[in-house]
Amino acid sequence: MSANSTRLNMVLLLAVIASALFLVKTQYESRHLFAELDKANGEARRIEVENGRLQVEKRAQATPLRVEKLAKEQLQMRSASPAITQYVKQGAQQ
Repeated sequence: MSANSTRLNMVLLLAVIASALFLVKTQYESRHLFAELDKANGEARRIEVENGRLQVEKRAQATPLRVEKLAKEQLQMRSASPAITQYVKQGAQQ
């Protein structure tokens, strides 16, 4: 074997080793990114479920019966009736 042949073999060996190291690094990064993606998808699913639960809770809080109950209990409001209604006529004298 000549010196050129040995030198070429060494260069090719270094290229193969560099290529193998690059492949290992790329596979590691790929696995890491896949794990991050899976984690993000899980978080998105959790947020969607939480959003659905909050939407149901929001609709439950806004029912007319609940609003009326809160108006009576917390604001001491009462239903309008002819007995407590005062009518104001336009152009009435003062």
